[in-house]
Amino acid sequence: MKFVKQFILILLFSFLGELLHYLIPLPFPASIYGIILLFAALSAKIVKVKDVREVSVFLIAVMPVMFIPAAVGLMDSWSDIRSNLLQYVIVTVVSTFVVMGVAGRTTQYIIRRHLRKGPHDGHSEEED
Repeated sequence: MKFVKQFILILLFSFLGELLHYLIPLPFPASIYGIILLFAALSAKIVKVKDVREVSVFLIAVMPVMFIPAAVGLMDSWSDIRSNLLQYVIVTVVSTFVVMGVAGRTTQYIIRRHLRKGPHDGHSEEED
């Protein structure tokens, strides 16, 4: 029953993301709204990490399976892709390095900030 409750909680944030996507005319996917809302709720301790931990681990474990439909879609679109393959490869390589760089810099910033605060800033794993 715990897994069902955790999954429903994650689905609730996904639904709220869909609702925001409908109400706010910005070109962001609904899933981004949902993940930002979940992150905000976790940061504000409205939702505890233990309330979504097991289902989150499961969803991350099955994530590769979720790419199969996208791969099939690429195979169906091969005739369109083939004529612009070089452009797709360039955009993919450049954007991959940009994402890696931004993620690395962000991680370094967070680690440095955490080290400046000290490892014992009053937060413990039991609170999660």
